[in-house]
Amino acid sequence: MYTPAKERYETMEYNRCGESGLMLPKVSLGLWHNFGDTSDYENMKQLCFTAFDNGITQFDLANNYGPAYGSAERNFGKILKEELMPYRDELIITTKAGYDMWEGPYGNWGSRKYLLASLDQSLKRMGLEYVDIFYHHRMDPETPLEETMGALATAVQQGKALYVGLSNYDGKTLSQAAAILKDLKCPFVINQNRYSIFDRTVEENGLKRTTGILKKGLITFSPLAQGQLTDRYLNGIPEDSRIRKDGRFLKESALTPERLDQIRRLNDLAVQRGEKLADMALGWLLNHEEVTGVLIGASKPQQILDNVKAIHCAPFTEEELRLIDEISK
Repeated sequence: MYTPAKERYETMEYNRCGESGLMLPKVSLGLWHNFGDTSDYENMKQLCFTAFDNGITQFDLANNYGPAYGSAERNFGKILKEELMPYRDELIITTKAGYDMWEGPYGNWGSRKYLLASLDQSLKRMGLEYVDIFYHHRMDPETPLEETMGALATAVQQGKALYVGLSNYDGKTLSQAAAILKDLKCPFVINQNRYSIFDRTVEENGLKRTTGILKKGLITFSPLAQGQLTDRYLNGIPEDSRIRKDGRFLKESALTPERLDQIRRLNDLAVQRGEKLADMALGWLLNHEEVTGVLIGASKPQQILDNVKAIHCAPFTEEELRLIDEISK
């Protein structure tokens, strides 16, 4: 059975999640990719082991991560049962519901029926009695916000989640949801949103600002813009790249001459700082006081080792921050 590295907490740094008591690692592992039934199980195990050996305590899932839907939770549950369960109290395991999961009118969006049924299914797939954070995965324009937030509160009351979070919300809806959850005395602690040098949506829709005002956590996904903020595509598209193997989330058409020029200019800046582009991109996010941590995806253990280095990223000068904005916007 796997035995984690004794020094696993010596290099990772942890941030408090808003004003809550929960501490999260600056770098966490997302299981959006590479944990479905089309991926190699032994590699999944090594990804989890490498993460935990380096102080990554948070493993982030959703009900429909795969492919197929549910397979990432099922595969992670198997790893938990076989290897990681002795360390359950050292782990932050999170899941979500809100996107399409099963057929019919009760397998999507934000109804009480869907959210609580989905959480029960997720717990069964992972072999757990509770998750540490249960998220509503996206805003639902049809279901009353009171109903969706009430379902999250019920999940905590039932002992099936310790905390709750919101994902892909905007600032206005976050503010409304937070007020409801406060009235329900529900421990809402974190937002999860896409954020990177190339994607500033949270700066534009009020989410980042509102997060700071409410003193909640913010964890960012796709921090490397699906691999664009790395040196991976500086000299063409590698055959083993995500574009070639999958193409669902990053398409070749996204790498326009203009985008490649931005990547090269950012890479030049990173080199001047003595860093890799990925380190600088992750460090840029962690430089924002509202950001609790970043969620990385990995297909190889070495990528995790590389990304963890970002917590020691050099401080940014005002001129460097200005240049990053100028290049990316």
